Amino acid sequence: MNAWNAGFEYKKVLGADAAGLPLIEYLTRSYPAFTREQWAARIDSGRVLLDGAAVQEQHILEPGRLLSYIRPPWKEPEAPRSFGVLYRDDHVLAVAKPRGLPTLPGGGYFLDNTLLSLVRRHFPKANPLHRLGRGTSGIVLFALTREAAGKISKAWNTGDVLKIYRALVAGSLEKDDFPVDVPIGPVPHPILKTVYGASLSGKRAHSQIRVLERRGSCTLIEVKISTGRPHQIRIHLAAAGHPLAGDPLYIAGGIPAEGSRALPSDLGYHLHNELLGFPHPRDGKWTEIFCSPPPVLRLCSKAENAGY
Repeated sequence: MNAWNAGFEYKKVLGADAAGLPLIEYLTRSYPAFTREQWAARIDSGRVLLDGAAVQEQHILEPGRLLSYIRPPWKEPEAPRSFGVLYRDDHVLAVAKPRGLPTLPGGGYFLDNTLLSLVRRHFPKANPLHRLGRGTSGIVLFALTREAAGKISKAWNTGDVLKIYRALVAGSLEKDDFPVDVPIGPVPHPILKTVYGASLSGKRAHSQIRVLERRGSCTLIEVKISTGRPHQIRIHLAAAGHPLAGDPLYIAGGIPAEGSRALPSDLGYHLHNELLGFPHPRDGKWTEIFCSPPPVLRLCSKAENAGY
């Protein structure tokens, strides 16, 4: 059953791109998912504020001022509302996120139905060190202290964190083990203006692919990533000609289909973060956390642990 949340106030400090624009023009250009008429109604109802005060549609904006939109309570989409604790000490917390639950608020839909909200009800000081896409299941690591957050974030940035995933991809891969090094950056999207995709002008990204099991029209794979670009595994497998089976957004080539209105948070694919390794912030001792994959991503043979 969908529950009403308490609403939310979105805040943004205006940048140089707002200089000299009427409020209504800026909102319409910056947030094209909503029509001019919708923004006008919000302004007229006093739910769009500038430095805490209501303003008119034609008010001319200046950089540095605080723009707010007060969104009234809404019913969020249904999502799983549970998680499993995989590891906990005084420094870090690792939990198992179910598929379909967003890690953080976002997209204009989810606020309370997020892993962060659920975790903080039990662990108020927990801060996520990374995120998984809504359709991805598996390990999410939280820091419980500021010191732990700083040390693990540094290890993450220097590539000293081990990240292994499982995924189900379309087709039968020719090679058993191969790298993908396609750069990832913004590409056009009809609703969001841009999403991440394969882009020659993007940032460096590296994934190592290993075939676990061929299943006729699909292949079960393991993916080890040494970088953490947004939607990296989905993009890299699509760029390699084998999109994740059921992925509604990324097609062969690693970009959205022309005119596609699918969003990054749309479900359909199968991707799971099964292993996370990192130097423990307490003493630097290597620590590995494992999260068993869902049935669709398990080997059909009995040799489930082969290769580990």
